[in-house]
Amino acid sequence: MSDQKDTVNKGDRNKIYFLVLVIVALLGTNLYLYLKDKKENERFVTVNTEMDRLKLEVEKIEVELDKVNTLNLTLSTKLQEEQKLAREKIAALKLALQKGVLTQNQLLNAQKEITELKQFVRNYNEQVFKLERENAYLRTERDSLQESVNVANQRAEELSKKNAELNEKVKTSAALKAMNVQITAFKVKNNGKNVEVTKASTAKKLSVTFGIVSNPLAKKDYHKIYLRVFDPAGNLIANESNMFEADGQEMQYSSSTSISYNDDNTSYKMDWINPAVFIKGVYSIILYVDGFTMGKAMIELK
Repeated sequence: MSDQKDTVNKGDRNKIYFLVLVIVALLGTNLYLYLKDKKENERFVTVNTEMDRLKLEVEKIEVELDKVNTLNLTLSTKLQEEQKLAREKIAALKLALQKGVLTQNQLLNAQKEITELKQFVRNYNEQVFKLERENAYLRTERDSLQESVNVANQRAEELSKKNAELNEKVKTSAALKAMNVQITAFKVKNNGKNVEVTKASTAKKLSVTFGIVSNPLAKKDYHKIYLRVFDPAGNLIANESNMFEADGQEMQYSSSTSISYNDDNTSYKMDWINPAVFIKGVYSIILYVDGFTMGKAMIELK
């Protein structure tokens, strides 16, 4: 009886051991599955986090490239080709990362490409900014040269103006000036003899005599003298086709002649025959030479 009881107890103990082993195995399996699932979740989270980081890196690289376009530089063909290649790589990386499905090797390759792109863009931007600095230096040099040119042109204009003023002063100083200008009225007899008169009714012509002030600056050569005659009403008596320039304007003249100036106190005479009838009053005359007023005089006819 005792042996039978011991056999039963021994069988119960074996069952208990077996159940304990099954429970332990189940617990171990559950723990393994839990840990494995946790690891997979962590790995998934890690991969997604890395992909998000890579997306951000790609966007940063693209922003760095865009900075170049704001400089409005004329890039060399080599730099343009390099930028085009970089943008193609960026577009391919963005597309792959947007799909969200990458193997571990693809993820590693993407990391490597982004690292290479960052180094490329760094070198590329250094070249571009060097080009910008060189352009800025050249612009400064150009502006400096332009300023020098402007200053030189301004000085040249000032000198030209001063020279023109000086030449005008020289011309003015060299102009002949009349002295002792006298007007005499004459009538002309049938035999051609000139008789001095004082009445307008008998006068036929005016004779203007004058000397020339000594002027060492004046050119010793032939000079053309222009005479303008005004009647008592102030009207110029002249042929409208007779034109000359003096005192900076075009004028009509009544008569002209050429004289030889030698600075030797020579006296000169100009005759003017009135194409109309003389009237009572004061006639005035103005002499011009070399574009300047030479002298004036008046005569009263009764």
